[in-house]
Amino acid sequence: MTKQELIETAKAMIAAPSCCRELKSAAQTWIDAVGTAGEKAAADTLLAELKEDVCTIDHALAFFDSPRAVEYFGEAKAKELAAVAHETKAKGGKWCFCDACAAGSKLLENAEAFAC
Repeated sequence: MTKQELIETAKAMIAAPSCCRELKSAAQTWIDAVGTAGEKAAADTLLAELKEDVCTIDHALAFFDSPRAVEYFGEAKAKELAAVAHETKAKGGKWCFCDACAAGSKLLENAEAFAC
């Protein structure tokens, strides 16, 4: 990925309703630091936050199949999300399919591009 593609992917992640506050903050700090002396430190912080926050499909499945998901989303939506998670895993997906995790996993998979 180019630096601009990383920035656009980070912006998409920030805009996702499922993106947590800490990840949004780390991503925005990195975007603001691009081209400055603080870019590498901000990239390192963002990558660490991505590793902590981007869910694997197994973590997503555990949540969507839980009573907590029913409490959060309601029974019908939780079942729908669980079905999508099972389908994603069956197709070989290794990351959660929500918009934040989808963008975050792209960033993680292109971590070496942050060094450029």
